Amino acid sequence: MTLSLRGRLLIGVLSLMLAGILVTDVVTYATMQKTLFDKVNAQLTGRSTIDVARGVLLSPDCRTSPGTISSFPPGTIAERLGSDGSVVKGCVVPGFGSTPTARPVLPKTLPQGELDHPSTPFTVPGTETTAHFQVTAWREDSFGGQFVVFAIPLTDLEATLNSLLFLEGTVSVGVLLATAVLAFLIIEIGLRPLRRMGVVAGVIAAGDYSRRVEPATSKTEIGRLGLALNAMLAQIEAAFAQRTASERRLRRFIADASHELRTPLTSIRGYSEMLRRGASDSPSDAELARRRIEEESVRMSTLVDDMLLIARLDQGRPLESRPVDLQVIARDAAADARAVAPQREISVDAPDNVLVAGDDTRLRQVVGNLVRNALVHTPAATPVEIAVTTQNGTAQLSVADHGPGLPAGDRERIFEPFYRADASRSRDSGGAGLGLSIVSAVVAAHGGHVQVRETDGGGATFDVQLPLAPATKS
Repeated sequence: MTLSLRGRLLIGVLSLMLAGILVTDVVTYATMQKTLFDKVNAQLTGRSTIDVARGVLLSPDCRTSPGTISSFPPGTIAERLGSDGSVVKGCVVPGFGSTPTARPVLPKTLPQGELDHPSTPFTVPGTETTAHFQVTAWREDSFGGQFVVFAIPLTDLEATLNSLLFLEGTVSVGVLLATAVLAFLIIEIGLRPLRRMGVVAGVIAAGDYSRRVEPATSKTEIGRLGLALNAMLAQIEAAFAQRTASERRLRRFIADASHELRTPLTSIRGYSEMLRRGASDSPSDAELARRRIEEESVRMSTLVDDMLLIARLDQGRPLESRPVDLQVIARDAAADARAVAPQREISVDAPDNVLVAGDDTRLRQVVGNLVRNALVHTPAATPVEIAVTTQNGTAQLSVADHGPGLPAGDRERIFEPFYRADASRSRDSGGAGLGLSIVSAVVAAHGGHVQVRETDGGGATFDVQLPLAPATKS
């Protein structure tokens, strides 16, 4: 397993090829060997073997008609044995009186075959230049029951088998070498996309999360791997971007929170110093200091409560869930606004009961913050319109004004904590900048969505979408 993938694939391919070649060579060799031996054995057990052996052994000079012995290979031996196993007469077939120089080395005990019937052929070693003979033996009635041995040399057969073995070895080595080269090239080409992926992975690990691997296609295994990696990289890039944005928002949140808390703390500290230095000598100054300390404490407490609410909602803590009528909340918010700004024209369009599952207190806070936002950021005579409807299984609540509206850049960030469209950050233009952040967090905690758009004719319209309570769904 310490080898590279290229090495393991190459070894696997060559091992399979070697196993296939060995099986093929062994089967071919064994088949050829059996075929050649079967041919020799057929000659030894044929009737012509007895006729030839009788002819040459009965002839005084081993002579016989050449036509009767033409089917036997040169160096074929016919021998008549005595009762003690010694060679009484030996002839070379064909030989015309020649004396054999190479003869078979016979075993001490010959097969006990039938009279005038060759035994099953067997292999014995030979002397001189002949390595082996294929031999058959029988008792010959013409010689008084003596054994006759007929042996065919296996020189040509063994030479043929040796040539076949050499040829198989040469071809096998050549095929293995060719397979190794071809397999190496194919594996190199096949693994090239993986190497490219490795290079891109190194670039990504260095910090460039925008890079993508290739190939990325569903047609090949590596292509499908590329698709999966690219999908994973997209998620990682999105996660890193989200984390970066979250860290940026957190830093901005901490900076803004510090800024917002510093002002009331500075005021409290200043008025406390006034009291300590002798504000008691002036009742009016003492009363002003106590009142301002109380007001700044209340404002700081409200600010801290709002920040804690946003933090709890960001952590996903569940809110109370029970049927709440948005129509009632909208009408109560309009009544509260008329009490605060009696000169305003505040209308409510909520003809039907619209029930949602949620926290009544927090939903009232959502509508109240939106209405308060419209009152603070529009001229005193600007009308405010509140509408509640249902559409496609959701409750739709909108708060519209006809004031100066919001620039496109502000709409993207209006729901961020402590963000103010007013660049001066003056508190006279309204609060600490947490009202709309609370609206967004509460609506998201209820499974809804809030957005801002331009009002027809000018102004800003905040649209809130909330899921209807299960009992009211059609």
